[in-house]
Parts: sequence; C-alpha cells; structure tokens
Amino acid sequence: QVQLLESGGGLVQAGGSLRLSCAHSGSGFGHTVMGWYRQFPGSERDLVALISPGSSTNYADSVKGRFSISRDNSKSTVYLQMNSLKPEDTAVYYCKASNFETRRDYWGQGTQVTVSS
Repeated sequence: QVQLLESGGGLVQAGGSLRLSCAHSGSGFGHTVMGWYRQFPGSERDLVALISPGSSTNYADSVKGRFSISRDNSKSTVYLQMNSLKPEDTAVYYCKASNFETRRDYWGQGTQVTVSS
C-alpha cells in the first residue's frame, strides 16, 4: 500500500520561498508520475506541476518560472521549490502519485501554504 507524507508548508511573506516535500512509501516509485496540486477554498484541486520517472516536467502557467518540481528516486521523494510566492498562491497543496503500471492513484493528506501580503 502506497502512502504519501507531505511536509514543508507554512506561513511566508510575499516574495519568499518554501520547499514542499512528499515522501512515497511502498513499491513502484520508479513507475510513478508524481504531481503537486493545490486547492483553493470552494474550488477543485488544480494541477501545479508534474514530473515523470525520467524527470520530464510540466507546470501550470501560473507558476512557470517561479516553482520547480524535482524528484530523488533514491529517496522516493518529490519536491516542490516555490519562489517569489504571491498571496494568490495561498492554498492547500497536495501530492499525488500515479502509478502507470498498476493504474492506481494515491493522494497525500495536504499541507497548508499561506502567503501574507
């Protein structure tokens, strides 16, 4: 059974930086696309960034040039480096694992990011 444990959220001033981490436990990390999503109050979860097992990446337009997703396959961990944060980045951030062999998806519990103006 895969579990995802997120960490690194918190309160930061506008213009600041945070790094989120998501540790993947269980097997199959090498066959898993990892993603970060965020959810604003009253809204659906939106894609922030994706990274393939080979480290190909994809970003939402709103975070391009400010956020960077990376993964350490030796630690089964994915990271989201968030720079130049804006108040509108305030949301709950979720990690998602999509295993393309088993076709199963898993979500983390979410971590709050709050950017003050």
